[in-house]
Order: sequence, then structure tokens, then C-alpha cells
Amino acid sequence: MVDAVLTKVKIRPLGDRVLVKALEKDKQERGGLIIPDTAKEKPQEGEVMATGKGKMSDEGKLLMMDVKVGDKILYGKYSGTEIKIDGDEYLIMHQEDILGILDAK
Repeated sequence: MVDAVLTKVKIRPLGDRVLVKALEKDKQERGGLIIPDTAKEKPQEGEVMATGKGKMSDEGKLLMMDVKVGDKILYGKYSGTEIKIDGDEYLIMHQEDILGILDAK
């Protein structure tokens, strides 16, 4: 469990939730045309900024998180809830919405 320090605001996701900052790809160009922000697809890659403690099983045991702060992840296109903190945009999502961890190999 790690708190994300976001300037004046600290946020710690609860349970099996994760705080994610979307990784923006460089400006998209097709055939020499710059695509406006409103027409771009939502990013599906992000970096884990904070995690909750984990999910409780039916037996009352804590199931630890599979992701940790700093992991680069791939998530579903419409996953999570968008929030804005100090002008920066983040997503809060359940760990089960994460499709995989991206390796930098």
C-alpha cells in the first residue's frame, strides 16, 4: 500500500482499486494531418500511481494486489472512473479491469 502524493492532495485507493495516470502517446499523425484531441482514441496504457491493500476473500483473507506503484499497465478502453486532481487527469479502477502489466524488455 502506497499513498500517491499529488501536490496538495493525497489519495489512497480502497480495496482492490488502483490509481492510474494514462500514458499519452505522441501526437498522432495520419498522412501528414494532425488529428485533433477530440478525435483521438482514449489511451489504454497507464502507470500505476497508488494501490489499495487488496481484496477480501469470502473467507475473510486479504488477497494481495498483483500490481505495484510504477508498473506500466494495459487496461480496457472504457475502464475506470476519470477524476481530475490539481489539473491532472487520473483513472481509478478495480484491479480486475487491468488486462496486463507491460514489460520493458
